[in-house]
Amino acid sequence: MIRVDQAGEYGAVRIYTGQMAVLGKGEKGPMIRHMTEQEQVHLDTFNGLARERGVRPTMLQPFWHVAGWALGAGTAVMGSRAAMACTVAVEEVIDQHYAEQAENLGPDEAPLKATIEQFRAEELEHRDIGLAHEAELATGYPVLSALIKAGSRTAIWLSERI
Repeated sequence: MIRVDQAGEYGAVRIYTGQMAVLGKGEKGPMIRHMTEQEQVHLDTFNGLARERGVRPTMLQPFWHVAGWALGAGTAVMGSRAAMACTVAVEEVIDQHYAEQAENLGPDEAPLKATIEQFRAEELEHRDIGLAHEAELATGYPVLSALIKAGSRTAIWLSERI
């Protein structure tokens, strides 16, 4: 659980870093910076938990480094609506993932559950920001969203195992 969450937050930081590279100096810059900063806190938290619990990161982290940035920058090049569509798609998958994790954690893991629930609320905030910034008006939104969601689910599955 810690490994996949650390990988996911690492990927999120890379996605938003890619978006910042393209859109960071425009009107969307402060909003994307805010989301990046929150994701960095999430990543720092899971990095600490991984160290405390002796959990190794996924061996796919070098791939997520490149793939995350490319997804963020690539959708940003398509326009701010596509970047927001990326945000919405990823955050919807993470919402479901965190909800399942929180449901499966027992009372012995109350602090971890509280962390996951807090981060889940912030991920939903990111989704709502994306929706408020016209994600659903991105060209090809249904297809783009479906592809990004499938990729996110695949990344979770792989990071749980490798």
